[in-house]
Amino acid sequence: MAFDVITPTKLGQAAITTGVTTLYTVPASTRTLLKEFSIANTTAAAINVRVFLVPSAGTAGTTNAFLYDVSVPANNALQYNGVQVMNAAETIQVQAASAGLTITASGAEAT
Repeated sequence: MAFDVITPTKLGQAAITTGVTTLYTVPASTRTLLKEFSIANTTAAAINVRVFLVPSAGTAGTTNAFLYDVSVPANNALQYNGVQVMNAAETIQVQAASAGLTITASGAEAT
């Protein structure tokens, strides 16, 4: 499948809750490049975070964990820079051990 257009885009920005939450879903007929994300901790205590790259019709779990129980230091941030290719209907899902984290993710969509 050839792609004619690659568009840089913000994939999502949200507070991370203690439940597993979908941050982004790859649109139909699209591939997405997850290029970077930053997870900010706005509290005075470290908080563990989980990030999942979930296949179409899948559920978040250890088999698709990208980060798993990684500590984000108090009043600090965790950053990822790299490239992960995602196919149509795949999702980025996130979960925190407690309230106080926010995530901003960006990359590109190819159609």
